[in-house]
Amino acid sequence: MKTALIQQKYMSSKEATRTVTRHKIAQASANGADLVVLQELHQNEYFCQSEDVKFFEYASEYQEDVLYWSDVAKENGIVLVTSLFEKRIAGLYHNTAVVFERDGAVAGKYRKMHIPDDPAFYEKFYFTPGDLGFEPIQTSLGRLGVLICWDQWYPEAARIMTLKGAELLIYPTAIGWFDTDSQEEKQRQLESWITIQRSHAIANGIPVLSCNRVGFEADSAGVMDGIRFWGNSFVCGSQGELLAQADTEEEILYATIEHTRTKEVRDIWPFLRDRRIESYNDLLKRYCD
Repeated sequence: MKTALIQQKYMSSKEATRTVTRHKIAQASANGADLVVLQELHQNEYFCQSEDVKFFEYASEYQEDVLYWSDVAKENGIVLVTSLFEKRIAGLYHNTAVVFERDGAVAGKYRKMHIPDDPAFYEKFYFTPGDLGFEPIQTSLGRLGVLICWDQWYPEAARIMTLKGAELLIYPTAIGWFDTDSQEEKQRQLESWITIQRSHAIANGIPVLSCNRVGFEADSAGVMDGIRFWGNSFVCGSQGELLAQADTEEEILYATIEHTRTKEVRDIWPFLRDRRIESYNDLLKRYCD
């Protein structure tokens, strides 16, 4: 299976950004991609840098957005992983990944479960934690374990997706640096981000695809300078081996996934066999005294 991760920057408007994304998806499809993954909240700027009720208007177009990306998936004959701002009712919104089949049908969706609240990442103001659980999405390419950004740091999410039959873990992402951070701190953050996700691949014997955005986006409130998204989208195999990695510029990142590799790895590294599930009750506690 050939995969393509669309790593790009925000183009100053939703319309301009979608046009560029659509062109890149067509390019990826023409180059043989079966599965295309887009970054977190890929239609708009990363608006969570500030808390402003005006941004809830973005979610009012959710149904139109679903129809738009359905058409894109169908016209290119690909399985497409998107990341959309979903409005259910006023005051109830989600950060939602919608997966489309080759014919444009909605294969399934995942609502982000872990919601951060950090300087310039004020997502709790906008997003209600997901209520769909950690359920793989069945597609013509296999069962996709789709998670979103902050979910990357939680081995529990990756494990549950795996135990429910996910054949890939996919993380649409929006993460970056502050320019005021030291070079050493930037490197530590980047290496931690890559390492934790590669560890999910290793611990579960499953490939991981992580698609991040790039470019500098100013804080619209002017409280902070803004975020410089670091890109570095990557694909790794079932032993955590890097199959492809981007840098900090816009790129269509291609990688080929061999499904048989998962079985081969799990046969020699049977981590799932040796789990002591009868001893893990403490994981259900917030803290163990």
